[in-house]
Amino acid sequence: MTEIVLVSGPELVTYADELAALLVETVDGGASVGFLAPLARGEAAAWWRERAASVDAGHHLVWLARDGERVAGTIGLSRPPLPNARHRAEVAKLMVRPSARGRGLGRHLLSAVEEEAAGAGVTLLTLDTESGSSAERLYRAAGWTECGSIPDYASDPAGVLKPTTLYYKTVGAARTSGAAQ
Repeated sequence: MTEIVLVSGPELVTYADELAALLVETVDGGASVGFLAPLARGEAAAWWRERAASVDAGHHLVWLARDGERVAGTIGLSRPPLPNARHRAEVAKLMVRPSARGRGLGRHLLSAVEEEAAGAGVTLLTLDTESGSSAERLYRAAGWTECGSIPDYASDPAGVLKPTTLYYKTVGAARTSGAAQ
């Protein structure tokens, strides 16, 4: 059975090597998650370890999906530090091992983020993904709204510039535009 857990900064460091393997596998599989191939496992582990301070400060949250003792997936949530942005957050780095795909794990990770965000008073979530990627089906099915596309926004793992599609979703007790704070 798969367990989804929110991790602390020290726990993130503990899982950095497993998360690095997941990140390398994801990049090698062609997913555009911010890194170019080939991605060295040591570089990937260092990237995860560098997030620990931000996690401890509460600016970034990271969930792991564990299938037994193995990390099968992850997702992150970033909160902007500005006072006028306390109502929103960005979903980032949703990754599921290829061997764990097709069982609803991506949807469960996304739900965990949405529930935590709503419980913390966040009312607007955003994310971006490579246009035409399989992730777009997941986001649409989960009730996310496409709001535009930016050409040549990011490189895929091979270094080829690709368009990115932006999505948003209201969660919790969303306020209407222009409502008094």
